[in-house]
Amino acid sequence: MTLSPAIRRQSLFAGLLALLLFCAGAHGQAPIGFDSRFVLFAQEMLRHGPTVFPTTYGQPYADYTALSTLFIWLLSLPFGAVDSLSAWLPSAIAGAVIVTLMYRLLAPFSQRWAWSSIVLLLLTATFVSEVRAVSQDLMLAAVALAVFYLGYAHDHRGAGRRWPWVFVLLLLGFGIRGPIGLVVPTGMLCGYYLLTGQWRRLLLFGLLASLLLAACIGLLLWLARVSGGEAFLQDVIRMQFMGRMDGSEGSSGALFYFTSSLGNYALAYPLALPGLLAAWLGREQQRGPALSLVWYCTAAALVVMLGLSIPQAKKARYLLPMLPMVAIVAAYPFQVLHGRCFAWLRRIVLALWLLTPGLLAIALLIVQRRYPAQLADIGVPVAVLLVLQVAAVSRLWLPRWRAEVMAGCAVLALWLVYVVVFEPVERRLYDTRGFSQAVAAEIAQHPAPLVLHRLGKDAKAIKFMVNLDQDLQPVFSETPAQLQAVPGPAWLMMDRHDFQALQATSAQALHPQLNGRFDNNDYVLLYREP
Repeated sequence: MTLSPAIRRQSLFAGLLALLLFCAGAHGQAPIGFDSRFVLFAQEMLRHGPTVFPTTYGQPYADYTALSTLFIWLLSLPFGAVDSLSAWLPSAIAGAVIVTLMYRLLAPFSQRWAWSSIVLLLLTATFVSEVRAVSQDLMLAAVALAVFYLGYAHDHRGAGRRWPWVFVLLLLGFGIRGPIGLVVPTGMLCGYYLLTGQWRRLLLFGLLASLLLAACIGLLLWLARVSGGEAFLQDVIRMQFMGRMDGSEGSSGALFYFTSSLGNYALAYPLALPGLLAAWLGREQQRGPALSLVWYCTAAALVVMLGLSIPQAKKARYLLPMLPMVAIVAAYPFQVLHGRCFAWLRRIVLALWLLTPGLLAIALLIVQRRYPAQLADIGVPVAVLLVLQVAAVSRLWLPRWRAEVMAGCAVLALWLVYVVVFEPVERRLYDTRGFSQAVAAEIAQHPAPLVLHRLGKDAKAIKFMVNLDQDLQPVFSETPAQLQAVPGPAWLMMDRHDFQALQATSAQALHPQLNGRFDNNDYVLLYREP
C-alpha cells in the first residue's frame, strides 16, 4: 500500500493547519510556570552564546542538555530576544509533525480514520497544554512516532530502508530528552519488530541502539565533567539517571500511568480501551492490515507505559509518546464498516463531539458565577460556542459531512476556550512579569544587592530572573538567621507570609517598599539600610 502524492500533499496541509492552530495568539505572552526555566536558558544563551548544557545564573544546569534550548535560541535570533512564540515553536512544530505522520500512517486505509485520530489527538487535554508550552516530551513524541513510522513504512509502504535516518532520530531523541529520549523510540520500534516476528532485525536493531545509548551516555558524562568538573558530573548522574529511578526526584505508584491517563489523556486514552476490546472481540471478522496496525500501535503504547512505569519519578507529560498510538486505536471504529460494537463506539464519539461546544459554554457560565472577577468577559466566547453548537446540531439531519462538521466544531470549541479564556486567566493569576520588573526598576534607582528569601534557586527565583533583561547574581537565604547575616544596604524580596513571620521575630522594623502579586501569591520588596 504505497503513499500517493495526493496523500503526501494532504498530510502536509494537515500539518500546516495544525501548526497555525498551535501558534494562534502565541506572540507576546509572558512566561509562567515550567516555561520560565527554558526561557531563562535561552536568554542566557542569547547573552553568552551556545553551550553544551543550558545555564542559570551563569552556571551549567545538570538536568538537561542544551539541544532543546538551542532550538529556542535559533528561533529567537531574528527577534533579538526570547519571545513566547519562539519558545513554543519547537513544541508546535513537533505537534505538527505528529499530525502529518498520523495522516500518512492512516490515510492509505481511509481518510476518515486519519482525520478522526487527529481530532482525538487535538481534543486530548495534556496534548493541548503541552503543544502551547516548552515541551521536550512532545518533541520526543514526534521523534518516537517518526522512528515507528519509518519502520512500518519500510515493510508496508514500499519505502526504502531508512536505517541512517532512524539512528539520526535516536541521536536527536537523546539530545532532547537524555537517555529516555533514545530508549522510548527504540522500545516502540522493537515492539513492532517483536509482533511482526522479525527476530533478526529486532536483535540487530536492539544491539545497535544499545551500543549507541552507551556511547551517548559516555559522551554526556565526559561533557559534564568538562563543563563543570566532578561536582557537576555527579549532579548530572543524580538528576538525569539515579534521581528519576530511585524516586528522589518524586515518586508515584506502579499503576500511575494506567489510571491517571483516564483524565490526563482524555478523550483518546479512555476511548482507546473499549476500541481495543471491540477490535479483539471482532478480530476474526476484521483481519487485515488495518487491524494489524492497531496491534502494532497498541504494543508501542504499552511499551511506553510499561517502560516509563519502572522509574519512580512519574509525570503525566512523560507519557506523551504513547498518545498518537492510543488516538489511532481510539479512532479505529471509524475505519470499520461492520460490527455492532464499532457502531456504538462511533455513536459515542460522535455524541461527545456533538455536545462539546454546549458543554463548554455551560461550564464557562457555571465557573463564571463562582469566579466573576477572573471570568468577567466571556460573553463573546460563549456566543461563539453557541454558534458552534448550532452548527454541530444542524448536521444531525444532514448526513453529508456529519462527522467532519461535528469534529471540527468540537476542536474549535475546545481550543477557543483554552486559548481565549483559560490561558489569559492562568497568565493573570500566575503572572511574575509585573512585580519582577517593578523590583528591577527600584533596584536600578538605588543599586544594592538583592536577597531572594525562600524563593528557591531552582524554583520561584527562576520565575523572577526570567523577567530581567540582564544578568543578575542574587543572594539566596532560606532561614531568618541567613537573612540577618546579609549586611546592608540590601534589597529583600519575599512572600508576604514570610515577611509577617520575620516581623514577629525580628527587632529591626522593616517596611515594604513595594507590594504586588507574584506567581499567585502576595510578595513584598524591602530595603535594609546600611
